[in-house]
Amino acid sequence: MSCTAKRTKGTAGQPLFLTFHGTGGNESQFHSFAEQLMPMAHVTSPRGDVSEHGALRYFRRAAEGVYDMDDLAKRTEAMADFIRNEKALSASDKAIGLGYSNGANILASVALEQPDLVDDLILMHPLIPWSPAPQAGLAGRRILITAGKRDPICPAELTESLVLYLESQDASVTVHWHEGGHEIAQSEIDAIADFINNRTT
Repeated sequence: MSCTAKRTKGTAGQPLFLTFHGTGGNESQFHSFAEQLMPMAHVTSPRGDVSEHGALRYFRRAAEGVYDMDDLAKRTEAMADFIRNEKALSASDKAIGLGYSNGANILASVALEQPDLVDDLILMHPLIPWSPAPQAGLAGRRILITAGKRDPICPAELTESLVLYLESQDASVTVHWHEGGHEIAQSEIDAIADFINNRTT
């Protein structure tokens, strides 16, 4: 995958921290946030290369919550290749991924297909509107899901379904809810910081 990305070189031996923006965002949306969370990490933030009426995304959709599954499959494979290359460039054997909305969806899609690539996943307001196949490789993966109880874009019941699926694959899942909608609440930021600070090496 050849795409525009923002990169910060970290300290040798430190993890690679990948961030994925939401629809309409860009590679700067969470880059400095990741730098603050893990000051010594290598940070890479790819820019989505799909334009939806000028808003950048990582894959195409027909409507809200209706994905172009063929396009998603193709771009998931390309993103997996991108992540594998970034790990090689940074010489990192551990990777952390943080994505919001559309960014959470492409990150989750990569994990569902190639779970060995990213060790810890932070999925902010993900929307997975299909029933994923069993994926034994998710066992033991640390995953934080944050969501709004009144999110009109990512309905709570679909978030709950994703949590149940991940737990059934023996992933280590933490869930944080806030009372609002699709916006990012301060409590989510705090939950993410706790999740990062509780990492083992």
